[in-house]
Amino acid sequence: MIIKVDNLSKKFKNFVAVDNISFVVESGSIFAFLGPNGAGKTTTIKMLTTLLRPSSGSVFLNNFDVDKDPGNVRKSFGIVFQDSSLDEELTAFENMNLHGVLYNVPKDILKDRIKQLLEIVELWERRNDQVKKFSGGMKRRLEIARGLLHHPKILFLDEPTLGLDPQTRNHIWNYIKNLNQEEGVTVFFTTHYLDEVERVASKVAIIDRGKIIIQGTIGELKEKTGADSLENAFINLTGKNIREEDSSSIDMMRNRRRVFKH
Repeated sequence: MIIKVDNLSKKFKNFVAVDNISFVVESGSIFAFLGPNGAGKTTTIKMLTTLLRPSSGSVFLNNFDVDKDPGNVRKSFGIVFQDSSLDEELTAFENMNLHGVLYNVPKDILKDRIKQLLEIVELWERRNDQVKKFSGGMKRRLEIARGLLHHPKILFLDEPTLGLDPQTRNHIWNYIKNLNQEEGVTVFFTTHYLDEVERVASKVAIIDRGKIIIQGTIGELKEKTGADSLENAFINLTGKNIREEDSSSIDMMRNRRRVFKH
């Protein structure tokens, strides 16, 4: 397993945001983490990515203790955030190169690595174009490539296709699936589009009111809830439609540049 969460909790004064949850993510899998607004999803992801310390319990990423060894944990994952973090005045190549420098990717392999990833997401021919000239889908593809530049074991994707048209969403997931297979990277993602989950996820965990209420394969979730689709299973379990969630609630990027540079 690449992620192991045991009895994880987070309290804010008298409010329990995450209540004694446990789950594992297998190496090389595509794992969907779902929940309605206020369920504890954001808090959990912040704890997994070193942005927030747990009140109790443990998290291991790539065999590193998130609480005791945050430096090696950060080296183990890449993140594509809901809000773009690209410098739009720089070119695609310059954005990639800057990320490589920040993550200490050796100079002798950096250019080849950039070329490899930009070719995978079909942006190599646009490497010298300023990012401000890119479409939303192109920017998202660049962010995915950038997130994998330092050979992370895990790629966190926060609403990777939010606001994109259905055709572009489909293409983005094709790139992600290819990268998952070619790079062997584990993908941990959140989304409001449950059709995407049904298409790509190896396993799903649904959190509500701070507790994981169900986890398993999509087939197992449907069987346990008697639903004919993941969306109906979600509604049966939470009483909510996932698209009712305030998509701005995931704010894990607030301090990302300061945190990940250290």
